[in-house]
This record gives sequence, structure tokens and C-alpha cells, in this order.
Amino acid sequence: MSIRARAWTALLMPPVAWFAFEQGLSHVLHARCGLTWVGLIWGALSLIACATAARLGRSLARRGKALADVWLARLAMVVAGLFALAIAFQSLAIVMVPACVR
Repeated sequence: MSIRARAWTALLMPPVAWFAFEQGLSHVLHARCGLTWVGLIWGALSLIACATAARLGRSLARRGKALADVWLARLAMVVAGLFALAIAFQSLAIVMVPACVR
């Protein structure tokens, strides 16, 4: 896989992980609202995906490569951090707000 393809993978993995987290959590909690532990596991797996993307971006963000590739890798690290923060806050909300309250 080329450096640019890995940088784009690192850039696109966090938004996809966040989207999958949102959709999966919505389906699980609407089907059975008592399954909050599934939401926490789902959040942990999404955070691992963001951490993997950040690590991939970090390994690519060296100066010896083309400037566009370095820029994409650094942008991937920032995007991974932002989406990890969103996933972490939403996972914290799962713990704080009961899903079965109507």
C-alpha cells in the first residue's frame, strides 16, 4: 500500500468508526434499552479504531516524504483525536443517562 493510500486510510477511519458507533448504538439501544454494556464495548472498539488511525498517521508524519503525504498524515492525527473525543463523550453519556427513560 502506498504512503498516500495509508494516509487516506488513517484520515477516513475515524469518521467511519464514529458513524458505525452512532448507527450501531442507535439500533442496539432502540431494540433493547437495557444493553448499555454493549454500547460501552462498541465505544471502546471505536476508540481503538481511532487510536489505530492516529498511530498510522503518526508513523507517516515524518519530513522525509512528499509534503502532501505529511500534511495528510498530520491531518489524520487531528481528525482521529477529534472523533475519539466525540466517541468518548458519547460513551460517557451512555453511562450517565439511562437509555430506558422515556
